[in-house]
Amino acid sequence: MQTVLITGANRSIGLETARQLSKKGLFIYLGSRDIAKGEAVVKDLTEKGFKNVKAIEIDVTNPESVSKAKEQIETEHGKLDILINNAGILGVQPQTTEVTSVDEIREVFETNFFGVITVTQAFLELLKKSDSPRISNITSGLGSLTLHSDPEWKYYHVKNAAYGPSKSALNAYTIVLAYELRALPFKVNVIDPGYTATDFNHHSGPGSIESAASFIVKHTLTDENGPTGQYFSNDIEDEAGISPW
Repeated sequence: MQTVLITGANRSIGLETARQLSKKGLFIYLGSRDIAKGEAVVKDLTEKGFKNVKAIEIDVTNPESVSKAKEQIETEHGKLDILINNAGILGVQPQTTEVTSVDEIREVFETNFFGVITVTQAFLELLKKSDSPRISNITSGLGSLTLHSDPEWKYYHVKNAAYGPSKSALNAYTIVLAYELRALPFKVNVIDPGYTATDFNHHSGPGSIESAASFIVKHTLTDENGPTGQYFSNDIEDEAGISPW
């Protein structure tokens, strides 16, 4: 049975991704900063018939928390097959370059960028023990520099000083990570679930949580011939769903 760790999975897209992967027979570690909230979610899932889901405490901005989560998974399963770096924050709004403070920008980067690096580096040892390791970094269309430079893009006027740049940095890091792991059976990609109606954006997005999670699952559960170092977006209206960087 394949094991999966999803960070920030006690609600919204992360939770729905856990549901869908559980239905496919994978063992899910449902990552939550607050273990009580995570355990409450797992209890509800279990009562609804979902199997092989376990809450795990992990705060991606706290290296000690990440290390303890790694040790727990190693003790209980010995390896990790799939890492979905889903945890993210939007930050204070609005985010203009003139007003948004360095501390506010740094706070967003701590979760969305440095947190991903902390988790990824901690779990690479366990992922390398898998026959088909996968790393999916959850990004946003707002991380695309190409689209942000196109006045015809439908979200061209959605600019911010912290969130979008943190995802652009994440995209760049993922390219390097995929390159360095290219000789191993890793598939490392960034996945944009699309503009989705969640608590994150006060339910302003047009997409559904179910569609967003399904897109993540599709581009995570790839075979040995699947792509690596790619940028997929649920908002790109073509079959491949490949976004420009």
